[in-house]
Amino acid sequence: MSSPRRSPVPALIVDVVLVVVFAAIGRATHDGDVLGPFGSGLATTAWPFVVALLVGWLVTRAWRRPIALVTTGLPVWAITVALGMVLRAVSGQGVAVAFVIVATITVALFLLGWRAAARLVTRRRV
Repeated sequence: MSSPRRSPVPALIVDVVLVVVFAAIGRATHDGDVLGPFGSGLATTAWPFVVALLVGWLVTRAWRRPIALVTTGLPVWAITVALGMVLRAVSGQGVAVAFVIVATITVALFLLGWRAAARLVTRRRV
């Protein structure tokens, strides 16, 4: 008997929420104002990484194995950070070396961390 196919939507939602949380933490830490003027600050900070995350999902076909750590998580993380930085630079936002390092580590903890935890939970249930 095969197991029922699970929807990848919850995994995508978790990824997007965590990328937005990353942006919110950065805004709160540096600007002290998460939303910014007219509520656009968080969107301005988050959009390059959210777009890059979605590209990562498309490139890796993450919907096939959304919680896979190596085949999905690692490439989605790498694309999210690399393309996110390119989009930030193109849009006139800062990409200082310290920011790249912090973003790389934080996004790894977020995107890889929840997948590692999910894998542990699903293995224990089996």
